Amino acid sequence: MIDKLKVMEVVKETLEGGPLFLVGMKITPDNRIFIDIDGDEGVTIDDCIELSRKVENSLNRDDEDFELNVSSAGADSPLKMPRQYKRHVGRELSVTTNEGEKNEGVLTEADEQGITLKTRGTKKQAGEELHYKYSEIKTAKVVIKF
Repeated sequence: MIDKLKVMEVVKETLEGGPLFLVGMKITPDNRIFIDIDGDEGVTIDDCIELSRKVENSLNRDDEDFELNVSSAGADSPLKMPRQYKRHVGRELSVTTNEGEKNEGVLTEADEQGITLKTRGTKKQAGEELHYKYSEIKTAKVVIKF
């Protein structure tokens, strides 16, 4: 089986200090490697190709065959890391807490501890600011509008 630590080391060395960062990685028992990345200014196909080449060059297909998939965290993927939230300040999010409470609003702040969401008000009631620690959030997704 492919050594996950070796792949992780190559990914971290490649992305360290730059605008891209690792969101998730999975290696299946049949040597299928899935790497999801994100970036402070987004991710291009060239970013994925470059990381894919570096990982592939660090592994030896003669020792073990593998399948490699490097992709960006999609627009409809849940946010997982504080760095992702920071990138989306000013955009509308849908947040579900661990207790099942759901709210939508504009992400106005994101720091290392949590986020602030400004909900929409109604004619009779002003919107409110909701503060969540990351540990309280079950899922958070950017609301995509067309």
